[in-house]
Amino acid sequence: MGTVNRKAVRPPNVRAVAAAVIGNALEWYDFTVFGFMTVVIAQLFFPSHSDYSSILLTTATFGVAFVMRPVGGIVLGLYADRAGRKAALTLVIALMTLGILLLAIAPPYSAIGVGGPLIIVCARLLQGFSAGGEFGSSTALLIEAAPFSKRGFYGSFQMASQAAALLLGAVVGAAISRGMSPEALNSWGWRVPFVLGLVIGPVGFYIRRNMTDTEAFLHAKKTARRATLGEVFRGHTREVLCGLGSVIALTVTVYVFIGYLPTFAVKQLKLPFGQSFTALIVGNLLLTVLSPIAGAWSDRIGRKGLSLWSLFVSLVIIYPLFAWLAAEPSVLRLVIVQAVLSITLSGYYGPFGALIAELFPTHIRSTGLSLAYNVAVMIFGGFGQFIVTWLINTTESQLAPTFYVMAGIALSLIAVACIPATRHVDVDEARELTR
Repeated sequence: MGTVNRKAVRPPNVRAVAAAVIGNALEWYDFTVFGFMTVVIAQLFFPSHSDYSSILLTTATFGVAFVMRPVGGIVLGLYADRAGRKAALTLVIALMTLGILLLAIAPPYSAIGVGGPLIIVCARLLQGFSAGGEFGSSTALLIEAAPFSKRGFYGSFQMASQAAALLLGAVVGAAISRGMSPEALNSWGWRVPFVLGLVIGPVGFYIRRNMTDTEAFLHAKKTARRATLGEVFRGHTREVLCGLGSVIALTVTVYVFIGYLPTFAVKQLKLPFGQSFTALIVGNLLLTVLSPIAGAWSDRIGRKGLSLWSLFVSLVIIYPLFAWLAAEPSVLRLVIVQAVLSITLSGYYGPFGALIAELFPTHIRSTGLSLAYNVAVMIFGGFGQFIVTWLINTTESQLAPTFYVMAGIALSLIAVACIPATRHVDVDEARELTR
């Protein structure tokens, strides 16, 4: 008990927390803004005889980045567990900057033919590799830098920073789509979000280059075995499966309700492209504010129970909300639907970082997190927009996206129910005591 109290009052590593939050927000801004520009990119880089084929090709290109996510997660996760969180996160931000640069300068199909789409695909693969190492390393950093009694609160900044990045992307997307003519947007305006994203180079790199690794990692490096992928599979199979299952709800809601929303609003609801960003701004603002509140609440009442209730309520209300929206589409109704779901899902987003980080001991935490997170994101998130587009076309139902999301949330409910409630015990210490 004395050890836990000592950890509870240990002052947090403010520089490490800032490095994780700021770098993570900038990273995800660049990675997700591609989804917001799907409609424009489809016309410029993937021209086709039908809007459906053009959108399908673009969403598939969005998805190919996720093929590299597990590869990047494993490689960079092992690197983070061996060389340190600082080294891995600095490399991640440098690779992402190169990817966003390629997107910003890529000539369209009309200029160089198939070379334009190939540059886009290469940039997305590079972004996928680097993003694969972001979640595990930054989440491990947040949890290890936090006082033990505030892990839920500090871990919540993982999702809050992602929501802030999506909010920034939505604000930029709304500004250029409303402030430019369609001709200007198609000519050069679509590049503006990517050019703005290039600030992650000097800002993110500087912050992460000047951070320090956490005491927990430095201690584990001296006392624990060298991190290997084999150890993760042999000794932590249940933890990986529970973590993977828990990520499903997160990824289907983010990439369908947020990343796909502008495309869905334009193509299915026939709403103005620029005004669809209003819902994204409201939803992500709520997630940015409410996630830390939910994370702090989980430090008091437990992460598992709060997560289960959040998932259950979200599962129950999704279909009625979207049926109401489809019955009489409007920007106001779209905003209301997005706001309500953001409120209910914040109860899951907030505790999420600590919930799965506490599954793994320090010396393999980044690898375990990266593996569970990126495999789930690749399967259920990366090609989620592709699947949803196909489902809508096949079923001829505007409500097809809700079935996909509901199935994902149901799977996560099962996975979270199988996670042991470890809020009151430091995982590293508990395993040492039971040996």
